Amino acid sequence: MLRLIIALLCLPFCLAAQKSPRDELVQLASAGNGVIRLDERTFDLLTSPKRDWSAAIQLTALNPQRRCGPCKEFDPSFQAVAKAWSTVTPEQRNNHFFASIDFDDGFQVFKKLGIMSAPVVHVYPAAEGPNAKTARNDPFKYDFSNGFEARPLAEQLSSHTPIPIPYKDPINWARIASFVSLIPIVTLIFRFIRPALQNRWVWAAGTILLSTVMTSGYMFTRIRGTPYVGPDGGWLAAGFQTQYGQEVQVVSLLYGVLAGSFVMLILLAPQQSSPTRQRTQIYIWTALNFILFSVLVSIFRLKNRGYPFKLMF
Repeated sequence: MLRLIIALLCLPFCLAAQKSPRDELVQLASAGNGVIRLDERTFDLLTSPKRDWSAAIQLTALNPQRRCGPCKEFDPSFQAVAKAWSTVTPEQRNNHFFASIDFDDGFQVFKKLGIMSAPVVHVYPAAEGPNAKTARNDPFKYDFSNGFEARPLAEQLSSHTPIPIPYKDPINWARIASFVSLIPIVTLIFRFIRPALQNRWVWAAGTILLSTVMTSGYMFTRIRGTPYVGPDGGWLAAGFQTQYGQEVQVVSLLYGVLAGSFVMLILLAPQQSSPTRQRTQIYIWTALNFILFSVLVSIFRLKNRGYPFKLMF
C-alpha cells in the first residue's frame, strides 16, 4: 500500500518531467546555437512522420580524416543561416528547425538515405498540422548550383520556412578597408593623369579607338560567343552571319589606320608650310587610304564569295 501511495504521489512529477518531441527539439536547438546536433535517434525524432514542424538538415562530414573540403566550406554558411533563423520570434522559430548530422555520428542515416557524397541539405516539410503545406512527406533537396554562399541558401530555404529567413550578409570589413586605402592612391594618380583627361586629343583618340573596335564586330562576337579562330586555324569566317575574334582585331586595325590617314589629310597636311612637303604627305596618306580600302574590299570578297568588285587586289 505504501508503495502505491508513493507511486501515485510521484506520478505528477514524472509526467511533468516527460518532454514532448517539440520541447526536446527546442532545447537541443537552443543548446546548439540554433543548430541541432543529430545522431541516429534524434534524426528519427526530427523527421518523424507525425511531425507538425519542418526541418532543414545538413548531412556533412567535418572530421578532418574525411578530407571533405566542400563540407568545411559550406558549414559556415549553414551555421550563419541557422543563426539568423534563431533571431525570429519563438512562435515561428519553433515551427522550423535547423540540424546537422555528421557522417561519423550517423552512418546508418547516410546508408538509409543512400547518400554517397557530402555536403547535402534535405528539407523536411511539416507532415501534419496547420504548417503542412503539401501532402508530400519526402524531403526536398537543396540545389547547390548557386554555390556554397549563405545568401542563396537562405533565399531557397525561405520557401519552406513559416516566414522568410532574416539573413543579412555580414559587413565585409576587408573590402571596405581596401576601398578606403585606394582613395589616396587614386587621388595621387588623378593628379598626374588630369592633364591627359583634359586634353581633347586624348578623348578623340579614345573615341576613334572605341568606334573602330565596335564597328568591327566586337559585340557580335561577344554576344554569340564565337571562337577566336576557326577549327583550321583560319582567322576569316565566310559569310555574313559569322565572325571570329581575330577577324575583329584585323578589321579594327584597318579601320584605325584608315581613320588616322583621314585625320592626317585633314589636319596635318594643310599645316605644312612647304608645298613640296605638303604635296608629299597628301600623296602618302592618299595612297595609304586607297591601299587599305583595297584590302578591306578583298576581305569582303573572301567573306562573301561571288562579290564581283575590287580596287587593287
